[in-house]
Amino acid sequence: MARQLGLFDATMLVMGGIVGAGIFMNPYVVAQQVHTPALILGAWIFGGIIAIGGAFIWADLAATMPEVGGQYAYLRDAYHPMVAFLYGWVLLLVIQTGGMAAVSITFARYFLELTGMHVQDWVVAITALGALTLINCLGVKAGGRTQSTFMVMKIIAIAALVICGLALAERHVATSTLADRTWSLSSFGAAMVPVLFAYGGWQTANFIAAEVKEPKKNLPRGLLIGVLGVVVLYTAVNWVCLRALGPQTLAATTTPATTVMRLALGQQGAKFIAAAIAVSTLGFLSQSILTAPRVYFAMADDGLFFRGVAWLAPRTRVPVIAIVLQSAWTIVIAFSGRYEQILNYVIAMDFLFFGLTATTIFVFRRRMARGAMNVSTGYRMPGHPVTTAVFAVICWWVVGNAIYRYPQNSLIGFGFLLAGTPAYWFWSRKIRVDRRTQVLNNDKESKT
Repeated sequence: MARQLGLFDATMLVMGGIVGAGIFMNPYVVAQQVHTPALILGAWIFGGIIAIGGAFIWADLAATMPEVGGQYAYLRDAYHPMVAFLYGWVLLLVIQTGGMAAVSITFARYFLELTGMHVQDWVVAITALGALTLINCLGVKAGGRTQSTFMVMKIIAIAALVICGLALAERHVATSTLADRTWSLSSFGAAMVPVLFAYGGWQTANFIAAEVKEPKKNLPRGLLIGVLGVVVLYTAVNWVCLRALGPQTLAATTTPATTVMRLALGQQGAKFIAAAIAVSTLGFLSQSILTAPRVYFAMADDGLFFRGVAWLAPRTRVPVIAIVLQSAWTIVIAFSGRYEQILNYVIAMDFLFFGLTATTIFVFRRRMARGAMNVSTGYRMPGHPVTTAVFAVICWWVVGNAIYRYPQNSLIGFGFLLAGTPAYWFWSRKIRVDRRTQVLNNDKESKT
């Protein structure tokens, strides 16, 4: 693969993997679970702290093992190829493509609202996916530049929302009752689900470690700068929403960013937010198409997926078939109309693997101590092993809380995960057969 992405590209990839349409809408979901400004902002700040912890861990892993596939490679080398395969399996079938399907339809609806065109939303969604797929098939530099452009536009849009909300929207005077001030650990945990979903995505930048210049330096820096930047943006947006609307109105408003901009600039402000959401969703699709196919490429390169998926285009040196496969499956999910249900399955599986991936640091450090692995001279997780263990426990607490609050959706997600077991058995058995055949052929050649 061609190393053509620098620090700026890596930072924009980290931010682009996190910032989608959620920040323009999710604040009201959090306000429905916890009802005071302190708790609402506290949930977003706590989510940011978790994300920063994740960024430090993934920076440590990137410096230790800057390999294509990122999280897939860490799980494979630390534990077992089956664990890594199951991660790649649910990433393709549910996590990445389900999110992309929902986001592509969201983009289409906002695009049609802005332009007034009279076509089906799936036509616009497929056109957008097709165009971004083509751009990423032209090379990692073309995909990286496109993604960076979208991310800069998103930063400008969020900054405009914050500035206009502060300068032009009147301050809301909030009144609260005793019921508003009551909360429980379970309700705070429920509030953390949309927060952590909104912060998720920093890990996808590690998928393209093989295409980043000086990955042991640029990828960790990009992770830390990118996540810190997103925490600042998210906290500012929620502060402005609370300042303009108050916690009660925020909880009752399903489009808080639009409401704030309408208060500040009237109908033109609402149109601006619609355009910002359209750009943000398109940027998320661009980032997803650029990064996640590298996992399927790594799986195929290991012999644990269709061999053709490991093919690199000779001129561009990108995994074209892997890119097209992901977009094609996204279109299938979008047509099925099941993407909204699939999103409900994502959080438990995503954080299950987040916690598991964090624990790979313990395995790699032990190998380094034994001299079985080169010692990393790059970034280290501050406070390890305590901080790493705390991050893993928090991730698994999120999984447990998701199962407790949404048992049916979570169990369906685990059903998808377990369905990957026979698929792994099929491909791993094929590897063993191919190896035996190769050994027999070598024996015949040596005798001859």
